[in-house]
Amino acid sequence: MRHHIADPIIHREHWREPEDDQLRLECGVCGVWGAPENEASSIVALGLHALQHRGQEACGIASVHDDRFYTERHQGLVGEAFGNAELTTRLPGGAAVGHTRYSTAGGSFLRNIQPMFADLDQGGIAIAHNGNLTNFKHLHGQLVSEGAIFQSTSDSEAILHLIARSRKAKIIERFIDALGRIEGGYALVAQTRFKMIGARDPLGIRPLVLGKVGEAWVLASETCALDTIGATFIRDVEHGEVVVIDEEGLTSIKPFPARAARPCLFEYVYFARPDSVVNGRSVYNVRKEMGRRLAREFQVDADVVVPVPDSGVPAALGYAQESGIPYEMGIIRSHYLGRTFIQPSQGARQKGVRMKHSPNRAALEGKRVVLIDDSIVRGTTSLKLVRAVRAAGAKEVHLRSASPQILFPDFYGIDMPERTQLMAATHSMDEMRAILEVDSLGFLSIDGLYDAMGVGPRDPAQPQFTDHYFTGDYPTRLVDREIEEGGRDARGAQLSLLVTA
Repeated sequence: MRHHIADPIIHREHWREPEDDQLRLECGVCGVWGAPENEASSIVALGLHALQHRGQEACGIASVHDDRFYTERHQGLVGEAFGNAELTTRLPGGAAVGHTRYSTAGGSFLRNIQPMFADLDQGGIAIAHNGNLTNFKHLHGQLVSEGAIFQSTSDSEAILHLIARSRKAKIIERFIDALGRIEGGYALVAQTRFKMIGARDPLGIRPLVLGKVGEAWVLASETCALDTIGATFIRDVEHGEVVVIDEEGLTSIKPFPARAARPCLFEYVYFARPDSVVNGRSVYNVRKEMGRRLAREFQVDADVVVPVPDSGVPAALGYAQESGIPYEMGIIRSHYLGRTFIQPSQGARQKGVRMKHSPNRAALEGKRVVLIDDSIVRGTTSLKLVRAVRAAGAKEVHLRSASPQILFPDFYGIDMPERTQLMAATHSMDEMRAILEVDSLGFLSIDGLYDAMGVGPRDPAQPQFTDHYFTGDYPTRLVDREIEEGGRDARGAQLSLLVTA
């Protein structure tokens, strides 16, 4: 029989200058259990490096060794924080969980960096969370009124408080009890002294995959992390599933009523790395098919197809192949511009797009250009790129978006602007074309996007994916939003306000 040992926790926290970051993605999680002694943290660091595209603001790792938790949390990139030989000495053990983030909820503060840790009566637990809880503010108010003391402003901490306050006997029962009280999109990886736990929201909005490297189990946001660490892909964690990994192996628990899955379409449009396979679909192939469908829907006489790198590249390839128009690298992206670079003046900041994306005059001069981007949000970057392409000598610029018009904000882990700041929500097609200074403008239709996913056209009565940013069809209740809007949802429609305890 094991006796409980209180879990001391060692923190190493490093401040960096805050960044003014306009484009904010989601987060990435990675966990390893059963690795050779003291190797788990280095494996997790490699996995997080592969997931760097999901969050470049901060990162952290928590490891377990001899019933003791060790954590490091840093602002900045994974390679800067964990790319040295002393890592396994600082973060020893055969089990670890890590996180790389953007602040979609809670703000950019060191206290919000994950994994988050709590020392419970049954031992310590570290948790990493990708997603966003749509009832966090409501839960926060309830918990504070009951005496909870929050150390951060992150919605992830609410999950720890719910676990701590559960009256269930076992830690996994408490974990599931906590999941029953949260709403929204989430993928969670938690580490206790003796178990690693993974969970995915009941609709599968946020992704989570399961793999093995040698005898060690791995949980990660995307398959590209498995590839980087040399792990074998086993399967996706299913929507609404909780997986528990310990000395006995893997146990699957499905504690909630069955629902049809609705994974996030933006994983395919933008977030996931193109070499990842998400929910059984190659992201690269889907994006190429988006470009093919876009070419069918918006034909134009042109000389070259040019992607906005890097996320627009697969769609531009598909567009070029379908249309027969030659593909050219008309815009070159710099991969050496650090995110911590601070432009010294307002004028330099206004020219910042040229630092990241430079027009290739040899491919653009005198040409009618089809410019392919993955999506258009505010339109500010698109306008700068269009002007840069014209300045390089393009005769015409025809802008195409490989996704539909973004009309509604997100509340499931994407830091997307309010509707008043979304270009397509506040302007007509003619107005957008004039503002963006293009000769023509086209967006892939929602049915075209569903066709590219291999399931189209979209069934309005039972959509197969989470697509509210295009349609306004939110797949869950937005409790906090309802409270803020006095009973109105993000589209302005009246809602019944039923906030349960």
